[in-house]
Amino acid sequence: MSHNENHSHEQHEIEEQAEAKVHAEFGGVCPGPVDLFANNMTRRGVIKAGMGGIMGMLFSQFLNPEFAIASGNPAKAKSVILLFMNGGPSHLETFDPKPGAATGGPTKAIKTRIPGVEISENLPALADVADQLAIIRGMTSKEGSHERAQYLLHTGYAPTGSVGHPSMGAWVSSQLGDPKSDLPSFVSISGPSIGAAFLGVQHGPFVIQNPGQPPQNIAYPRNINAERFEMRQSALEMLESQFAAETGDIKVKGRRDVYKKAVNMMHSPRLKAFDVSDEPEAVKQAYGATNFGRGCLLARRLVEQGVKFVEVVLGGWDTHADNFNRVGKLCQTFDAPFATLIKDLKDRNLLDSTLIIWMGEFGRTPKINGNEGRDHYPRAWNAVLAGGGVRTGIVHGTTDEEGGKVVDKQVIVPDFFATIATLIGIDPATTMMTPVGRPISITEKGKPVRELIA
Repeated sequence: MSHNENHSHEQHEIEEQAEAKVHAEFGGVCPGPVDLFANNMTRRGVIKAGMGGIMGMLFSQFLNPEFAIASGNPAKAKSVILLFMNGGPSHLETFDPKPGAATGGPTKAIKTRIPGVEISENLPALADVADQLAIIRGMTSKEGSHERAQYLLHTGYAPTGSVGHPSMGAWVSSQLGDPKSDLPSFVSISGPSIGAAFLGVQHGPFVIQNPGQPPQNIAYPRNINAERFEMRQSALEMLESQFAAETGDIKVKGRRDVYKKAVNMMHSPRLKAFDVSDEPEAVKQAYGATNFGRGCLLARRLVEQGVKFVEVVLGGWDTHADNFNRVGKLCQTFDAPFATLIKDLKDRNLLDSTLIIWMGEFGRTPKINGNEGRDHYPRAWNAVLAGGGVRTGIVHGTTDEEGGKVVDKQVIVPDFFATIATLIGIDPATTMMTPVGRPISITEKGKPVRELIA
């Protein structure tokens, strides 16, 4: 018997044993993810079953209708837009001003549409739609370095050397995304975001660096027509099939999924969703002629087409020097686009089904340093929610008179993530197994903040 025939015979025997094991131990019923690994189903059996099927079983545990009903809050959000302020925005110059305090600086406060609530004078457009917001003034964490804090606020976990955690966008993609869609489920605009870790590259971010331009490399290469392109695809498929058969590498499927989705998107009539130049001039002016404004407009166009998670990044918030002028200019950049996004989604009957999150990785120190700046400060800071399932027109949490510590209704990052998961219909307590058999939940021991859920 040749080596290949022997290998095939051995593989067939292992597959039959695995199938018999399932029938013997589970009565012919497919086991859940924990049972599957706990009962030592063979590695080849898992590969034969296909990682798509296994991952489907794993993540079917996340969308738990009984969880939503039992909580009394059936999920409304079907898509998420994350507005990420990279660098750590000062809470004192945005949503928690302290005019008159020694730490308050020159920033004044203005009234909002929430009775008795004021925010920074830097945010007049958002003050006018504050009744559509849930302002969280009680955020707190322990991570004061940019890299660690950005990881924490994207994944719900502090970084460790032993395991990589999927980002929020990857969880949403894996849970809510349609694998047959010709558009990506997770798009990151003006920044790379955090990847999908063990969920696979197929759930990682599709990055758009310039929201004013269509995606790159969507046309055939020079001198390549449709026929030659299909021939090259067939050749690649043959090589990958051989590689997968010889190595059993589960990453092959993830790469194939990404490649297939890219090819489908190249030929999709919905590709025009990426072209914001189609919008009426008045709409483009309302969002503003900045990358962030165009990014918000693109985010609206994408969720309108069924994209499940869009992150729009605005950098420059690391204001160790000249904090007040720099924050003022950055607020001008995001204030009107954020407010316009809310109004636009509402006008299109999409606000109730779209969860909007505004946040950075931490706040800034109440103490003003010698360079008229504020330094890293994770002890107290702000986040904002709007849209799908959020209880709006409220302020949750209070800081002291200097903005230095949370004195009421503190929100830790695991609880924040558990709240987001609940709003989109994922049970935050559910765990799944990594390929090495380690259980990971969407966030560590987080509990939803019920006051933030409508």
